[in-house]
Amino acid sequence: MADDGKAIVVKRIKKVAGGHHGGAWKIAYADFVTAMMAFFLLMWLLGSTSKGDLNGISEFFKTPLKVAMQGGSGSGDSSSIIKGGGKDLTRQDGQVNAGGVDTAKKSFNLSAAKAQLEKEESQRLQQLKERIQDKIENSPALKKFRDQLLLDFTSEGLRIQIVDEQNRPMFPGGKAELQPYTREILEEIAPVLNDVPNRIGLTGHTDSTPYFSETGYSNWELSADRANASRRALLHGGMQDAKIIRVVGLADAAHLDRKDPFNPINRRISIIVMNKKTEENLMRDAGKLEVGTATAATLQAAQAAAVAAPK
Repeated sequence: MADDGKAIVVKRIKKVAGGHHGGAWKIAYADFVTAMMAFFLLMWLLGSTSKGDLNGISEFFKTPLKVAMQGGSGSGDSSSIIKGGGKDLTRQDGQVNAGGVDTAKKSFNLSAAKAQLEKEESQRLQQLKERIQDKIENSPALKKFRDQLLLDFTSEGLRIQIVDEQNRPMFPGGKAELQPYTREILEEIAPVLNDVPNRIGLTGHTDSTPYFSETGYSNWELSADRANASRRALLHGGMQDAKIIRVVGLADAAHLDRKDPFNPINRRISIIVMNKKTEENLMRDAGKLEVGTATAATLQAAQAAAVAAPK
């Protein structure tokens, strides 16, 4: 104490940790960012979920006990074994909607539409066959070759075959050069093929007469070259290039006259006006082949990189 008897008071300032330089705001900001991430994740899930699954989620929150008792990821879920409210366990489109319209009607309508399209396509190809037959009968250039022009239907579509005759071959022996009259036939047919939207396939065939050169050129290469020569003649006659989807050579693997493999009619060019099913199958298989080729190339590149990498 001082001499005057008064007490000395000392004031101490207490520092608060949550002041200007504290970290409380970081916690609040982190909570905000977490909430935003959860919100956008929810929006993404709602946008990428199928309608049947959304209905199942909705039913889950309405009647959670029902889901617990019956199982599945949701009552009414299109992927659930037990379909909520549905009568057919084979359905994949999610049962009956709120308005009571059975989704089986949609499947029926789609099947009916598909059947109608197939019927229209069949009629279109039949009409094309009749137009080509009329052209053969009425065209002086084609009428004299009508015995060498065969038209029929296969599982792939309308098939137009130009076959050899004993004294009137389409190509010189062992060559892929079109005879003038063969070129004339193809150029007469070409414009008619543009009248339908169907795609075209070309196949070359030979008989079983052995043909092999020192360079390895055989009936396989010959039949493929003849198919390509026919393709060029069709394009020269006016057929659209985009219509051609397949050009192959089958050598003597598919005879027209199986009893006589040396019959001249086995030497032929087949033009297939493909139906939609054949075209879709061909494009799907080609897509798988491209993916498989790309995958193989990627694996080869990875293996090469692994070998070249320093140990």
